Amino acid sequence: MYLFFLGQKIGMTQIFNDTGLAIPVTIIQAGPCIITDIRNIDKNGYNALQIGYKDISPKHVKKPILGHFKKNSLAPLKYLFEVKLNSPSNRTIGELIKVDLFSVGQKVTVTAKSIGRGFAGCQKRHNFSRGPMTHGSKNHRQPGSIGAGTTPGRVIPGKRMPGHLGNRTTTIKNLEVVHIDVENNLLILKGNVPGKSGNIIKICSH
Repeated sequence: MYLFFLGQKIGMTQIFNDTGLAIPVTIIQAGPCIITDIRNIDKNGYNALQIGYKDISPKHVKKPILGHFKKNSLAPLKYLFEVKLNSPSNRTIGELIKVDLFSVGQKVTVTAKSIGRGFAGCQKRHNFSRGPMTHGSKNHRQPGSIGAGTTPGRVIPGKRMPGHLGNRTTTIKNLEVVHIDVENNLLILKGNVPGKSGNIIKICSH
């Protein structure tokens, strides 16, 4: 069954398995999510589910979005995402999706914004090696030559140079579900998840 979840990254820790091996894990506050709308081919041109997460005060929601929730008799939610499906006919608006749909050992795909690191040089951004640090060298962290002179007489597009690093949508596949806390809606995944603590995470599994 195709699962799609929204959650919030809490942080990282480690747990010990039955053999005493320490496993690095990421704890995610996964859901509960609510199906806020169902898209179909006849009306919208495609099949999809709209999923909402995290309650919010109505005064912080714009009126058109607030009307969308009132039409479906739902409380306002802060985050809305769509996931395309082949056949969403077996779902209903207002249905609650909880973390107990996952199982331990299951593989999931996680998508989130990576940590923004601002403007970075070639060493940090592209793992360039630095220049010599002695014998009068003045080329320590500079990028060096960026192309030939007369021919082609320009910088080739895509040249690796200093620039903005991080704050990009990043996807990590095949993260294993190590533990599930149904009471507190916690999903514990083996390994690291993009972004800082408090980041909104999209989790999906086939």
